[in-house]
Amino acid sequence: MIRSAVAEGQLYRDLAPDMKERDRRLRVTAVRDGRADLVVEHDLGGPAGRKTHASSARLRSAAFELVEDPADADPQYLALLAALTEVHHPGATPPDYARAALRVLRRLVPAGEVR
Repeated sequence: MIRSAVAEGQLYRDLAPDMKERDRRLRVTAVRDGRADLVVEHDLGGPAGRKTHASSARLRSAAFELVEDPADADPQYLALLAALTEVHHPGATPPDYARAALRVLRRLVPAGEVR
């Protein structure tokens, strides 16, 4: 399974044996140098609001479950996903996907505009 990149705003559930029952959930507040800064949002056996950190590789492993990714609701992401879905078929080539993505980007961000 391909795991998404760790990004600010994502919410993870800690699946460690001692944390699974506690339903411990951690929100990514920053990502830098292969590490993610986290804040505990929910923990049935401990304090919420506590800051901690973890390696990005560990967050992408089976030790954690991605529960929420703000990108999933981003209108730009959804437009890009729809465009890629339109060109997806058994014979689709990387340039087909790139052209679909470029059409969406040009529509969302007119030439010369910086976001």
